[in-house]
Amino acid sequence: MNNAAFSFQIPVNEKVLTYAPGSPERLSLQSELARQAAEVVEIPAIIDGRDVWSGDTVDVVMPTDHGHVLARCHLAGEDQITAACDAAVRAQAQWSALSWIERASIQLKAAELLAGRFRDRVNAATMLGQGKNVHQSEIDAAAETIDFLRYNAMFASQIYAQQPRSALDQLNRMEYRPLEGFVLAISPFNFTSIASNLSNSPALMGNTVVWKPATTAVLSNYHLMRVLQEAGMPPGVINFVPGAGSRIGRVALARPDLAGIHFTGSNGTFNHLWKTVANHLEHYRSYPRLVGETGGKDFVFAHASADPVEVATALVRGAFEYQGQKCSAASRAYVPRSLWPVVREALTAQLARVTLGDVRDFSHFMNAVIDRASFANLTGAIARAKADPGNRVVFGGGSDDSVGWFVEPTVVEVADPRSFLMQEEFFGPLLSVFVYDDDAYEDTLRLCDATSPYGLTGAVFSRDRYAFVKACQVLRYAAGNFYLNDKPTGAMVGLQPFGGARGSGTNDKAGGPFNLVRWISPRTIKETFVPATSFEYPFMGR
Repeated sequence: MNNAAFSFQIPVNEKVLTYAPGSPERLSLQSELARQAAEVVEIPAIIDGRDVWSGDTVDVVMPTDHGHVLARCHLAGEDQITAACDAAVRAQAQWSALSWIERASIQLKAAELLAGRFRDRVNAATMLGQGKNVHQSEIDAAAETIDFLRYNAMFASQIYAQQPRSALDQLNRMEYRPLEGFVLAISPFNFTSIASNLSNSPALMGNTVVWKPATTAVLSNYHLMRVLQEAGMPPGVINFVPGAGSRIGRVALARPDLAGIHFTGSNGTFNHLWKTVANHLEHYRSYPRLVGETGGKDFVFAHASADPVEVATALVRGAFEYQGQKCSAASRAYVPRSLWPVVREALTAQLARVTLGDVRDFSHFMNAVIDRASFANLTGAIARAKADPGNRVVFGGGSDDSVGWFVEPTVVEVADPRSFLMQEEFFGPLLSVFVYDDDAYEDTLRLCDATSPYGLTGAVFSRDRYAFVKACQVLRYAAGNFYLNDKPTGAMVGLQPFGGARGSGTNDKAGGPFNLVRWISPRTIKETFVPATSFEYPFMGR
């Protein structure tokens, strides 16, 4: 094999296709949408490269038409989960011994397959199964998934190139070992790209993985797994195990060879995983790495110098794209009293043009929330908001689950800045707004910082540089991704590595090198060319 010291160049982010009327990509995707909507896919677990059919199935339905079954997924039982863990452990010796360039090549081939003939398949599955419109799917399931695969290869080359200095009488080396054992990847419903990265980033660094996909995203995730197989991923390296999280966790977290958990999801689930791992510490071969991105109560904070139409547009896009089902979605806003009348007028005027409907109708800006539980949670929160006389519904508030789980974009002006609407995460199209006095800017910044337990994303709109610097100082820990004059969503791989701290996770920054570092265990190797032959040191002379 070529023994050159190889490095990957900085990639160009994947071009986002527009799907404009009459465009070739639009016609091609519409054909694939029709094809997938007309079939019911049987989805197995994939363990050690083999399809495993448990017979314990659950229907996968369209959020925009919950009577329409897209797939039947075979849920893994304890025997299948055990087999997946065993397969991962067996596969690691050969996989970790493979050159990292060969591992990267497999993932880069997967990126090319996604950019080409699998693009429509994964996009259509994400749209139908997860309720994303064409643009939201394209930037996620296609572009961001491809970017993760390409950029991670470049980040890995940078990591492996870092070596210690050697003196004349010695040679010092750093070996970047994978973790000892398997990584449990638990992925969410809302981003197909995150599902890909949670399993592929540890694998790139030589780890083997047991991947538990969200049932509500299992269709697109299954197609991703098939892409990896097509790209040449060896059996056992990534084991695709749909099933109940409690069952998978009970088996996998009890294994002595659990090396790490790569997680995106709710705080409650991540806290449970952390506590369970802590209770098993004496049984593990080494301390498991816990990497998690959890909740958010993301904010938009407007200064009196801001452009009100820019603020309103950021709120519409930041709060209501993909029905607010992004970890980074704006769910609370702070607007100065002098700006609020114009912001409110522009906000409601734009929202009045927003329509909700089936993802196959490309004219809709919004679609349905993911499932019945989400619908119930959101409608309950809106009912609570309406019952409080201190709140004013500025827009929306309606819902309809007769065909799909549709919730209108809802904006509530609150009198109490510590209202539950300003503190709790609802993961849907519900935005609360607190109107503050212009001369209370700094005090309201501190209020924003102290109100929420989260620290994921936030945005400040200001044309006053001093005001922005003050916001950066006060809100230093309030957001791991901080935006000036932009919505708090849309981080791009390689450009804005993503993650937050406080209640929002471990802030290991997916889309950058920091995340990959968590999946290696370095070993320093020192070689002395001429060893000492006597124990005495010069200071001992008389």
